[in-house]
Amino acid sequence: MQRKIIAKLHYNDLRQIGRAIVIGVLTGAMVSAFRLLIQKILAFVIKAYQYFHVHPLWLIPWAIGSVILALILGWVSQKYPDIQGSGIPQVEGQLTGQFDEKWWPVLWRKFVTGVLAIGSGLYLGREGPSIQLGATIGQGYAEMWQVTPIERRVGIASGAAAGLSAAFNAPIASSMFVLEEIYHNFSPLIWLSVFISALSANGVGMLVFGLKPDLDVIHQLYFPVNQYWALILMGLVLGVLGRLYQVVILNQNNWFKKVRWFKPAWYPVVPFLLVIPIAWFAPITLGGGNQLIVALPSLKLPMLMIIGLFILRFVFSMISYGSQMAGGIFLPILTLGAVIGAAFCTLLASLGLVPATYLANYAIYAMAGYFACISKAPFTAILLITEMVGSLAHLMPLAVVAVTAYVVDDLLNGRPVYAEMMYNMLGKRPSEELTGMTQMTTTVYAGSQLDGARISDFDWPQGSLVMGIYRGEQQLVPHGDTELQAGDTLVLQLTGEQHLANQQVINHAAHDAGR
Repeated sequence: MQRKIIAKLHYNDLRQIGRAIVIGVLTGAMVSAFRLLIQKILAFVIKAYQYFHVHPLWLIPWAIGSVILALILGWVSQKYPDIQGSGIPQVEGQLTGQFDEKWWPVLWRKFVTGVLAIGSGLYLGREGPSIQLGATIGQGYAEMWQVTPIERRVGIASGAAAGLSAAFNAPIASSMFVLEEIYHNFSPLIWLSVFISALSANGVGMLVFGLKPDLDVIHQLYFPVNQYWALILMGLVLGVLGRLYQVVILNQNNWFKKVRWFKPAWYPVVPFLLVIPIAWFAPITLGGGNQLIVALPSLKLPMLMIIGLFILRFVFSMISYGSQMAGGIFLPILTLGAVIGAAFCTLLASLGLVPATYLANYAIYAMAGYFACISKAPFTAILLITEMVGSLAHLMPLAVVAVTAYVVDDLLNGRPVYAEMMYNMLGKRPSEELTGMTQMTTTVYAGSQLDGARISDFDWPQGSLVMGIYRGEQQLVPHGDTELQAGDTLVLQLTGEQHLANQQVINHAAHDAGR
């Protein structure tokens, strides 16, 4: 029986590849529809406010309708908390075995509420919901075929990568984000399926939205080396502001709860009313921020106005996300980074230190730096901006800014924002179903406790069983005298009520030095 289970997990099994393709295509279609509906509704909202400028009395029924919609969305999000927020913490909880959810109720509710919340102009991103939508499709497809627990997680991870890929047309960065930030697993069991699903979803997205880069910002193709000092300085600023973002986004729910008379179901009313004056005076800022990022270099705003734009985007994105409706922070983070980059270049240009013609470049690099430090995923940040801008010419400046901002945030005790959100979510609503038995995979890192150790040499937690070992394309049957090597992927079965704690023990031994 054990050999049969292991054989089904072979990472280049055609069935596994076939499942990855199907999950990617289904997710690509779902997320493309999600994007299109958001775009159509947001375009309608902008046109409506153009009409209101001529017929302002129509703002009264519009405001009443906004309050009604907000109350409906608030009631749904509180009744079904699995659809709250971006959805990335929920997916990460599933992939680490600490949380679970039913796929179909989440899928359709997340789709409908996400379209209405983001399409209404709130400062929310489509990428988080897209990741959760893809994860639910991967989960549902895997459960339909009654696969093993590990294959189910591979399906969830594949769908998550496909969702982000379809949202941003960035398959490589999407795969890296799932592996680096959500699943924390680079085993061949995972990466091939994840990448194939991301490519498949991207293919569907290209058919719908074309080949144009998602952030087609007009910019200088090559950045001069004599301005790299400015990139390091900007990275320092981004690291500090990124830490500020982490503190606010992770603590705002506790701050909101102090207003006891205002029920959580009423939270959406606040952003839905505040978006009215924003849409009236600054319609280009509505939504996740795509339009603003692309238009930012051509706006040529003065320094004070850019600072005001940053404050507006920062505060209202916090209010929008704090309402607990379906919507992400991924794209709003990139938008804030672009605004910071524009402000930084404008300041230096006013002092005669850099040419103003490189403003778009600074905005592009700042997006990567801001996301890298907030998410603690620098590789994803570099690859994501590279794919979204559509040029490989910026790898070096992107890396300089991303790494600098990452180090600064790390020195300020910054933590990965999505992981912290997951811990906050689990602290409030732990899953009671995740007891008994689970399967997991982990990769042995160089210099870890398991690197070079025989299986019999390690004191495995009670209730854990090493079922298989993958070494490259080889599949090994484990014995007590099998010597583990760096790069090995272990397949384990954990039983007992302490299996989650045992999973952490094994991951620590496989990843951290200590021999």
